[in-house]
Amino acid sequence: MADWMILTITAVAILAIVFMIVRLRLNPAVSLVVGAAGLGLATGMGPGGTTDTIMQGFGDIMLEVGLLIAWGVLMGSILNEMGAIRRLVDSLLRVFGPRGVPYAFGLTIGTVLQSIFLDVLLVMSAPLARRIAPALGKYGTAKMATAMAISLECGIVLMVPGVAAVALAGLLSVPLGEMLIFGLIVIVPTILISLFIMNLLITRGLWKVDSDEQTDEEFAAAGAESAELEGAAAPRSSQLSGNEKAGTLVDGRGTRVGLLPHDARTSGGRAPNEPSLVLLFAPMLLALALIAIGSILKMVDFSSPVVDFVSAPVIALLIGLLGTSYVGRFTIGRKRVEAAVVNGFRESGQILILTGAGGSLAAIVATSGMGDILGKYFTANSFAPLITVWIIAAALHIAVGSVSISAITAAGILAPVAGQIGLNPVLIALAAGAGSLFVVHVTSNTFWLLQSMLGQTTKGTLKSCTLGVSLASVVALGCTLVLGIFI
Repeated sequence: MADWMILTITAVAILAIVFMIVRLRLNPAVSLVVGAAGLGLATGMGPGGTTDTIMQGFGDIMLEVGLLIAWGVLMGSILNEMGAIRRLVDSLLRVFGPRGVPYAFGLTIGTVLQSIFLDVLLVMSAPLARRIAPALGKYGTAKMATAMAISLECGIVLMVPGVAAVALAGLLSVPLGEMLIFGLIVIVPTILISLFIMNLLITRGLWKVDSDEQTDEEFAAAGAESAELEGAAAPRSSQLSGNEKAGTLVDGRGTRVGLLPHDARTSGGRAPNEPSLVLLFAPMLLALALIAIGSILKMVDFSSPVVDFVSAPVIALLIGLLGTSYVGRFTIGRKRVEAAVVNGFRESGQILILTGAGGSLAAIVATSGMGDILGKYFTANSFAPLITVWIIAAALHIAVGSVSISAITAAGILAPVAGQIGLNPVLIALAAGAGSLFVVHVTSNTFWLLQSMLGQTTKGTLKSCTLGVSLASVVALGCTLVLGIFI
C-alpha cells in the first residue's frame, strides 16, 4: 500500500475516534478500540491479524504498567483517606509564606501528590487553596487557581506516578526510573516558569477582580451547583464518599474542611495524637527513591541482585503501598484503610482499561507500517518528531478534551519511530504529555471544578486554567527540546 494511503487512512481513523468520543458520546476506551479495528482492516491486516494485534497491544502495555498503575492509585487512595493533603498544604503556607506558597503549592501537587487521582486531588485541595487565597492579597484567587490548574494537569502526564505518565512510559517502553528522573527535570522548571509568567500577567492587568471572580453571594450559590459537577466527576473519582458535598468536603479524619472559615486546624501544626507528615508520606517517597536509585545505578552499569529487585518499579511501588497501608492502620484504622483500598481498585480498573485501549491503537499503528513511513522523514538529530507529537497531542486534546487520551494516542502514533531513528523514547513521552496540556477548556471536567470550587467566573477560569495550562504546555515542550540536546 502506498505511503500516502496509509497516512490518509490513519488520519481518518484518528478523526473517527474523535468523532465517536465528542459527537456520539461513545466511551473513550471503546472508541479507541473501534478506531484501531477500523485502521487494521483498512490497511490490509485482515480480521485475524487485526484482532490479534489489538489483543497483543492491550496485553503488552498491561505487562508494562498494569500493576504499577494499580499500586499507585491504591497508595493515593489511602493517603487521601488519611487527610495527608490538607496537612501538607497547611505546612506549605506556614513555611513559605504568602509570596512563595503558590510556587510551593504547585510543585507539591505536581510532583509529590501524583499518586492521588486528579479529580480527588483537586476536590480535596481546592478548599485549602481557597482558604489560602486571601492571605496572598488582591490577586490571591487568581494565583492559587493558576497554580492548581498548571500543577494538576502537568503532574498527571509528566510526573511518575501520575497515571498518564506511567501509561506513556509503558507505551513507549521507557524505564519508569528514567520517566521519573527526566519528568522531574521537565516539570519543575515548567511549573516555576509558567507560574512566574502568569503571576506577572495577572498583576499587570490580565486579571479583573470584578469580572473574573464571583461575589460572595455568587460563590455561595455555586457551592450547591458544584455538587452536580462533583457528581459528574464521580465515575473518575470514586474515592469520594457520599458525604463529600461541595462546600462541606470531608477530609481523611472525617472533619469538614470544605468552604468553611479559617479554623484552628490551619493555624498551628498537628493535633497531639496526629502522626507527623513525614511519616505519612515516607513509604511513597521511599518507593520513588528506590526507582530513581535503580535507574541511576543502571546508567552507571552497577548491578546487584538485591538492589535490582527492590528498585524494580513493581516491587518499589509495592513496598510503598505496603508501608502506606501499615501507617494507615495505625492512624485511621484497618476498616478505613480497607475501604480506601476498595475505592482504589474501583478507580484503577477504569484507568487500566483506557490505558490498554491506547496500547491496542498504538500496536495497530505500528503494524500498519506508519512507523516505517514516518521514519523516512524524521532524523534523530531533528526536533521534528517532538514538535510533531506535541502538535498531534494538542490537536487531539482540543477536540476530545481529555489529557490522558490525547497524550496516549499521540504517543502511540509516533512510538514506532523512536527505535528506528535512535531518538530517546522518553522525549516522545514528555512531548506527548506537553502537547496534551494545550487549551484545557470547557470540555474538561477539571475546568468546571476549578471554576466552581475556587470562586472564579467562566471568564476568569479561561485565564487561570486555559491560558495558564496552555502556557505550561509550550514551556514544557521547550524544556523537552532543551533536554533532547543532552540525552
